[in-house]
Amino acid sequence: MSEWINTLHPAWQALIRVLLVVLPILMLVPGMIWWERRLLSWMQDRIGPNRVATITWSKTSRLVPGFLRGKKTHFFGLIQPIADGVKLFLKEDITPAAVDRVVYFIAPAVALFPAFALGGTLPWGPFPALTPIADVNIGVLYVLAVSSLGVYGVVLGGYASDNKYSLMGGLRSSAQLISYELAMGMSLAGVVMATGSLKITEMVKAQEAPLWGAVPTLQNWFIFTPFGFISAVVFLVCMVAETNRAPFDLPEAENELIAGYHTEYSSMKFAVFFMGEYAAMFVFSGVFAAVFLGGYNLLPIRWDETATAVPAMAGLFKFLGQMNGALAGFWFLGKCALGITAYIWLRATLPRLRYDQLMSLGWRSLLPLAVSNLIVVALWIVCTEVYGASAAWIAVVAAGIALSVAAGVAHRIAQRGRPNLEVRGVRLVGGNPAQDEAVVGGPAA
Repeated sequence: MSEWINTLHPAWQALIRVLLVVLPILMLVPGMIWWERRLLSWMQDRIGPNRVATITWSKTSRLVPGFLRGKKTHFFGLIQPIADGVKLFLKEDITPAAVDRVVYFIAPAVALFPAFALGGTLPWGPFPALTPIADVNIGVLYVLAVSSLGVYGVVLGGYASDNKYSLMGGLRSSAQLISYELAMGMSLAGVVMATGSLKITEMVKAQEAPLWGAVPTLQNWFIFTPFGFISAVVFLVCMVAETNRAPFDLPEAENELIAGYHTEYSSMKFAVFFMGEYAAMFVFSGVFAAVFLGGYNLLPIRWDETATAVPAMAGLFKFLGQMNGALAGFWFLGKCALGITAYIWLRATLPRLRYDQLMSLGWRSLLPLAVSNLIVVALWIVCTEVYGASAAWIAVVAAGIALSVAAGVAHRIAQRGRPNLEVRGVRLVGGNPAQDEAVVGGPAA
């Protein structure tokens, strides 16, 4: 397959690569919407979409087999997203009279663009002729730069709508995204420093090395390393905030800003904003999988080394290794599906943050944690090269203790100037004031 691709004209090679990224993203967006609605219904103990795509077989037709006549075949509402899309397409497209028409129509496309631009740098398999579309030398910097463009669609949509509430939602979103981009950049900087390369493909290859350099049969996925685990946690929180998903969905705070920045949008322009959101969820899940979860490798197992270590099962392990490479695209899609499920799980579990809580988490928790992690990684690399692994361990432990003490002191200093908040409670009382006063020891509320 790779040899045949290499014989084609470069323009055809580029077209095939683009189609292998754009089409799956567009085709999977309806599936992600269906999965979110079904999973939320299970978590919230309700039904969810279950009617659309149900087939009721005829009772009298001879073309229907006897065992199907008069029965219903359920497909769990799989076509519900398509029905929603048709509904949005047929709805009246209203454009307010006072909008900036050029910016108003461009904003949804700007919100959708970053997801496809980022997808072009993701390696979904060990097939250099097919993936990624562009193996750029500044892969991680490209991810950070293009992901920041998503805020333009939100801000421009709110600005062009000539609605002060939409404008407030767009501006608030820009402050949120800028705040969390800093922590995201610092979390990836630690991985870049440990890998020695900005290319995402090199990061995937680095994770195929022996675990901690000492376990030859297991892969060194970064999430299994101390610095990688901290970076993964920070990146996970930041990517949820970057995609405006709960509990960071302040730009869409319906109870505060009448649905936020897209209040004045309708029909398909409204739908394009949400297509961009779901596509960004898919792509960021892919970035997380590539950087921290071994990319397109199904399990953190080095199959060739395992076959050598267990000769009795060498044939089986070699076969599994071949399947790991041949079906790499499916494993990568599976990890992206796990990321989408984590998004939905967070939405069903956590309430929306207040804006001060959101900003405090980004500036006072995630950013210092990511910077401290970067300092420890840099110290580890320098001490290992200059003094050896033993000295590096001592230096890292000392740095960890010092940073923990500094964080505790800073927290106490910050808490010292805050006034104590009054503790309030609620008493449940009945309809008899005299009895309530006797029970609670005071006048009934």
